[in-house]
Amino acid sequence: MSDLNKLGLAEARDALRKGDVTSVELTESCLKAIDDADALNAFVHKTPEIALERAKAADARIKEGDAPSMCGLPIGIKDLFCTKGVPSQAASKILEGFKPEYESTVSQQLADAGAVMLGKLNMDEFAMGSSNETSVYGNAVSPWRRGNDDAQLTPGGSSGGSASAVAADLCLAATGTDTGGSIRQPAAFVGITGIKPTYGRCSRWGIVAFASSLDQAGPMTKNVRDAAIMLETMCGHDPKDSTSAELAVPNFEALLTGDIKGKKIGIPKEYRMDGMPAEIEKLWADGAEMLKAAGAEIVDISLPHTKYALPAYYVIAPAEASSNLARYDGVRYGRRAHLAQGDGITEMYEKTRAEGFGHEVQRRVMIGTYVLSAGFYDAYYNRARRVRTLIKKDFEDVFAAGVDAILTPATPSASFGLGEMTEADPVQMYLNDVFTVTVNLAGLPGVSVPAGLDAQGLPLGLQLIGRPWEEGDLLNTAYALENAAGFVAKPGKWW
Repeated sequence: MSDLNKLGLAEARDALRKGDVTSVELTESCLKAIDDADALNAFVHKTPEIALERAKAADARIKEGDAPSMCGLPIGIKDLFCTKGVPSQAASKILEGFKPEYESTVSQQLADAGAVMLGKLNMDEFAMGSSNETSVYGNAVSPWRRGNDDAQLTPGGSSGGSASAVAADLCLAATGTDTGGSIRQPAAFVGITGIKPTYGRCSRWGIVAFASSLDQAGPMTKNVRDAAIMLETMCGHDPKDSTSAELAVPNFEALLTGDIKGKKIGIPKEYRMDGMPAEIEKLWADGAEMLKAAGAEIVDISLPHTKYALPAYYVIAPAEASSNLARYDGVRYGRRAHLAQGDGITEMYEKTRAEGFGHEVQRRVMIGTYVLSAGFYDAYYNRARRVRTLIKKDFEDVFAAGVDAILTPATPSASFGLGEMTEADPVQMYLNDVFTVTVNLAGLPGVSVPAGLDAQGLPLGLQLIGRPWEEGDLLNTAYALENAAGFVAKPGKWW
């Protein structure tokens, strides 16, 4: 079999079980693809020795006949996950040289299941960004191009390296994290599947924190079946994470029947934004028709507090970030700036954080510190928390009325060119999260499914939002949508 790196998880797993291919062969195919794709800047720390060692161990385990689904499958790990002995920098200069002595729970669970780590993936610094342009490693680049245009496009963010690597077949799947859309938006931009599970479904232990009440890990894969396979391995209760849910993890793959007859799918009127591109509007309407044709009932719903979601999110997330990033001060964690003679502790803090953090991280830390300060705590932070409660209640009311899932666009546009949304107006970039942040504020599961191409040949995604803890049901609805949409487009290889 040639082009083994182009397989999905399910296909590769079945080929491994049949003995048609070995994990070492799969891994070598991916390692070669990674070495040929430096132009994408997706993998920032390559770990070929670890990969081949794990692949050999996986082959032995498969021979013994007692191997979990993920055994032997080569994947990439976002640089936000701590990996023992391997640089884990969260794409920040302040963590330069940090090699943890421990493994994050999620990456450990994947390793225990026999998954093969190919290396660490590019991302926005501390997961703050929607275009992978805030990384200390430089921009990750999308494998997609607009028509015959050579302009480099963003793979989305913050999990841009993960999205680019999966779409370009550098790995079979990758881990991502999602604080306000960082799995779903990049997945939509590059034409792959990404699911953010319910808050508490995956352990956050060992994942560098951005906003602790919003962060959640999830898989980024080539299709819905692969997402179900990988998600099952990533989930589970972890006593080291106080927010981790003590709930049984179902076999998500077994729940993929594609039968959604009688399911109620809600279409929220508040998501019809002014200035929404006609292509996104049409894709959304087409998606609703596809689900209807598959036997679902389409109902109009209202989520009245949606318009307050972005402002609330951009108060809560920076507030939590400023608290989480306070530890990087040159004393306890991270690099320390070079100090001049006579510099005291204040100068050390100032120089260290000015050197170590990029502009976007500095911006969010300052916003967060401001909204938590004595005179503004009630005016901003407490008010945002109250709005968050109202947003959560909107969803609870809709689900209580019998709606099984909610269909929305995943992004307000297709991928845009690197550098096109300049630093001049960060709010423009923040608007990229308009359809995704409500899901994080309410702690719900959300999945992005590729559903079509725009006029320039770029992928567009649809988002499905599910009931809490019902990822299996959500993935099944996504599976029905995927089957109906029949999206098979791949980027033409230019790198």
